[in-house]
Amino acid sequence: MDGQRHIIEGDQLLVATGRRPNTAEMGLEEAGIRLGKKGEVLVNEHLETSREGVYAAGNVIGDPAFVYVAADAGSLAADKALGEGNRRYDLSVVPRVTFTDPAVASVGLTEAEARREGLPIGVSKLPMSYVPRAIAARDTRGFIKLIANGATNQLIGAHILAPEAGDIIGQAVLAMRFGIRVEEMATLLHPYLTNAEGLKLAAQTFKKDVAKLSCCAA
Repeated sequence: MDGQRHIIEGDQLLVATGRRPNTAEMGLEEAGIRLGKKGEVLVNEHLETSREGVYAAGNVIGDPAFVYVAADAGSLAADKALGEGNRRYDLSVVPRVTFTDPAVASVGLTEAEARREGLPIGVSKLPMSYVPRAIAARDTRGFIKLIANGATNQLIGAHILAPEAGDIIGQAVLAMRFGIRVEEMATLLHPYLTNAEGLKLAAQTFKKDVAKLSCCAA
């Protein structure tokens, strides 16, 4: 790090190597069901496999391996198998949470990813020390970082490090899913003394210095 040698000591080491779908020796390919490089079942936007009338859902179709994604996919696959509905499998807005202390929650692009894609972006970063609820709880660890498309003012990424990050991220998911602009997020009414209010303050930070605002100012 920075050209210097560092020694990090710990009691335990966690090595995460990922997971692979358990499809070996099931005869799927012999049944005309195509598999990907990692053994995942390949499906179309309606979760139908390469064999007509056969559907797959959940971790067996590959990443992202989240319970809520698998549940949604299972519901969609069941509907399609029964000939009901025309909804498509949409992974354009998938929140993710790591339940550490404080927790980490993200949705959408990171700042680096957005820049690599050449998007015109605006970035807002709000320390939790500016969120009244965090101050009252005497736990101001973390921050809220928002990335917006500079051309449309729509949110394209949100990243939160905070004790209740998993609860806060839901607002960002809705904003991205339904195209709510940053300036609209900044004027939405939020109950005072909630951590969720931090998302409003982070949206205001694009154009205002929240350190100069009163506790409830817009």
